[in-house]
Formats: sequence, structure tokens, C-alpha cells
Amino acid sequence: MRILFMGTPDFAEACLAALLSHGETVVGAISQPDKPKGRKMILTPPPVKELALRHGLPVFQPQTLKNNAIMDVLQELQPDLIVVVAYGKILPKYVLDFPKFGCVNIHASLLPKLRGAAPIQWSIINGEEETGVTSMYMAEGLDTGDMILSKRTKIGAEETAEELFDRLAVMGGEVLIETVEQIKSGTAKRIPQSDEESTYAPILSREDGKIDFSKSSAEVHDLVRGLYSWPCAYTFYKGKKIKVFSCRVASETGAPGEVLKASSKDGLVIGTKDGSVRILELQFEGKKRMTAEDFFVGNKIEISTILGEEESV
Repeated sequence: MRILFMGTPDFAEACLAALLSHGETVVGAISQPDKPKGRKMILTPPPVKELALRHGLPVFQPQTLKNNAIMDVLQELQPDLIVVVAYGKILPKYVLDFPKFGCVNIHASLLPKLRGAAPIQWSIINGEEETGVTSMYMAEGLDTGDMILSKRTKIGAEETAEELFDRLAVMGGEVLIETVEQIKSGTAKRIPQSDEESTYAPILSREDGKIDFSKSSAEVHDLVRGLYSWPCAYTFYKGKKIKVFSCRVASETGAPGEVLKASSKDGLVIGTKDGSVRILELQFEGKKRMTAEDFFVGNKIEISTILGEEESV
């Protein structure tokens, strides 16, 4: 079976690696264009491109898929199956209709829950206790196609999005290999999704990271670990931005956003709707990332101050 792979980030790279390790005939890879990264804005290829080139695969990076933009690529490679993993664009009908066995997507949620761009992060932000990976036949809607199979996993109570990402990437490769084997043997199922049970996981922005301390301690905690390590949760102290990388639910009580404890001995404890959270690791604007204990050696935050009230001095 001739497989064309479409994907871009690390999660997709793990799935491509699984296909190659399993000995599948991958005829090429389509990925998003290189993007500038870092302070020096160095043009950087996506992980899928790098892996594909190491294996000698032809790589294509179209700016758009519209107007039959990759029809010549499809005709040249003649894929029997297209595998799509976190590619980053919706596939038009001419792509969906081209391969004999259709287009299959690996999605990091238990569909129909968390359709959309950021299911891993939103599963944690929403306080889900479990998630997983689902394979499905692609349709013209957003993650609406018939499901083939899925695997479940519990989300750890302190697990971050980054940690869950790594686990689901491995699981995604496993689900993909099993899916391809079922398609080749003719045993792959088509399980319709229920639109009534669907939820949405929209793409994240930096603004999603602002902490609302009027929510419960659990919700604040889930936001912090769900947005680690990007875009990262944050709040403000006297107009200065504080990034929060790690916290735990605490027992102290006070007003939402109130600084209840702030010392190298006690760390930084902030009031919430139903209790408080203890901030373990943070980065104050203009300073290095550090533990709360280290931060208070030479720095001060006033007790009873309300965090997040003003975003400018």
C-alpha cells in the first residue's frame, strides 16, 4: 500500500516514525512551510520534514491546498492511502477523494470529544480524567468523519500538557499502525460520530493563559498544567506580568487573587473561589524562571495584594 503522509509538528513526526519503523511504503510527505523561530527568527523546518528528509522521502510544502494546488503531487505519487496527523489545514474534496482507501486522520482525543486544533491542552484545562487517540476516515467537516478505532488513557492528577503530549504521540503511532493493518486486511470499521456529544478544542492563543482566580482552585491548577509549556498561564502583580509554570491546590483561604503567603519559607499562595493555589515555579517580568522559594530570595510580593487586577502600571 502506497501511503502519503501529511503532518507538521512533533506529534505527527512520531506517527511518521511509526509507519517507517513498521516497514510501510511511505511515498512522500507534505508539511507546512518552514517558519522563523527563536529570537533570531531563524527559518526552521518542521519536524515531519526533517524526519522525511533523513529517510530520503520527497517533501512538499505548499502554501495552500486550494485550487488543485497539490493535484500534480497526488498524480505523481499515486497514494493508495493518505495519512493526516496534525497537518494544520483542512483538506479540500479533491484531496479527500483521490486515494483508493481514502484519507485517515489520527486525532489526540476520544472523539467526538474535543474536535479541533488543541485537544491535548483542552483535555487538561477542562479537567478531564481520561483522554486518548482516535483514528478516523476524513470528511469535509472538522474532525467529523467515521471513527475506526480508539485507545484510552488516564490523565495524571499533576500531568502537564507537555507530558501528556509525549504519551499520546507514542499512542498515536500505535493506533496508526493498527489502523493501517485493518485497512489493508479489509477489517477497518466505520463508526459514525454523534454530533450531539461533540465538544470543541479551539486553537490556543496567549490570551487564553490569563488566570482567573475567581474560579476554583482545581480550575486554576488545570489551566496552569494544561498550558505548560506554551502559551503558559500568567497573572499580573502591580502591572508586571508573572508567568506561572507550576502550582498545586492549597488549603489556605482568602479572596480570589489575594496574596496569602509570599516568602522563601512559605512560597507564594494565592486565594481562589474555593481556597487557594500554591505557585511552585514562576517567571516575573524581566527575571529568570525560578522556583517560588528562590524568587523570594531578593524579591518581594506584598501580602494581601490582589493579583491580576491591573494589566498596566
